[in-house]
Amino acid sequence: MKPYKIIISGGGTGGHIYPAIAIANECRKRWADCEILFVGAKDRMEMEKVPAAGYQIKGLWISGIQRSFSLKNLAFPFQVIKSLYDAFQIIGKFQPDVAVGTGGFASGPLLFMAHQMKIPTLIQEQNSYPGITNKLLSKRVHKICVASTGLEKFFPKEKIVLTGNPVRQDLLDSAHLRDEAIAHFHLDPLKKTLLVLGGSLGARRVNQLIESQLHVLKEDVQIIWQCGKFYYEEYQTRNQEGVQVHAFLNRMDFAYAAADFIISRAGAGSISELCIAGKPVIFIPSPHVAEDHQTKNAQAITAQNAALMIKEEDLDQYFTTIWEGLYADLELQKKLSENIKKQALPDATTSIVNQLEQLLQ
Repeated sequence: MKPYKIIISGGGTGGHIYPAIAIANECRKRWADCEILFVGAKDRMEMEKVPAAGYQIKGLWISGIQRSFSLKNLAFPFQVIKSLYDAFQIIGKFQPDVAVGTGGFASGPLLFMAHQMKIPTLIQEQNSYPGITNKLLSKRVHKICVASTGLEKFFPKEKIVLTGNPVRQDLLDSAHLRDEAIAHFHLDPLKKTLLVLGGSLGARRVNQLIESQLHVLKEDVQIIWQCGKFYYEEYQTRNQEGVQVHAFLNRMDFAYAAADFIISRAGAGSISELCIAGKPVIFIPSPHVAEDHQTKNAQAITAQNAALMIKEEDLDQYFTTIWEGLYADLELQKKLSENIKKQALPDATTSIVNQLEQLLQ
C-alpha cells in the first residue's frame, strides 16, 4: 500500500500552529512512512515554526479582513482568488489523501479547495466560540473535532466529535515532577508558589496588575512571573527575592508542577494545559481577540465551578478580594482543582488522528 499523504493547514497564532504540529507528530508516529505537507499564510509565524518542527510548508498570500476601515481590505478579494488558485495548484501537485485544518487564514482556502477536489477533510476547533474560518468551512468538511461542548449552535451536530485540544506530551507527565521543579526554579519548598502566564508575547494589563500587587502577593506566595518577550526589559528590574521574572518559560512542565496557584490568559491551548495541570486558576481573558473568544473560553470553565475569572475592566475593583478569598479558602482551592481536572481530555491528539484514520479508510 502506498504511504498516506496528509496536508495540514493552521496558523497565525501559536494556538493554531501547535495543535497542527501535534497532529502531524502523531500521524508520523502512527504511519512512519506518511508524507506530510503544511500550508500557511506567508509572513505569519507558521512559516518559521513549522520548519523548526521538521516539516515542509508552502505559503499562501492571504490575511484577515481588518475590522476597522483599512486600505488593506481592498486587496482582500484578490488575496482570496490568488490563494484559492495556489491551494488548487498545491493540492494538485501533492495529491493528499486527507486535508486537516486547525484554524487561521490559510486553512480557509486550503480546506475549501480540498473539498472541491473531493478530498476527505477534517477541522479542529480549539475554542468554545469558533472563528469565522471554521464556521464557514463546517458546512463542507467531513469531521469537526472540538474541545468543548455546546458547539451544535455553530456546527452541524452529526459532524462534531468531542476530542479536546492537543497538548504537549511532557505536560501529561508533569504531576510527579514537583521536587524537580522546585529545584529547577530554586524555590522554597515550604512556601506556596504563584505562576503568572501572559502568553509568549506577554499581556500588558496582566503585567501591570502583578507589578501593582507585588507588595500584597509577596506576603502570601513566591512568584514565577512570565511577562513575555515584549515586556521583559521593562519588568526584569522586579527580579528580587521571592519574585522571578521570565521572558519565556522553556520548561512548562516544571512551571505547572511547581505552581500552587495560576493566573493566566484564557487562550484555548492554555486552558487545555491548565485542565491537565489541575491547579486553582484565576483567568484574566484578553478582550483584544476576535469575537471576545477568550472570555467565552473562560466562562465555559467557570460555569463548571472549575476556575475563577476577572475581566480586565474589573481588575482594580475585584482582584485583591478574589485573590485573598482564594488564598485563604483551602476548600475552594481543592474544589477548583478537582473540577478543572474533570475538564481535561489528555488523549486529544490520539482521538483526532483516530478520526483521520476513519477518513483515510
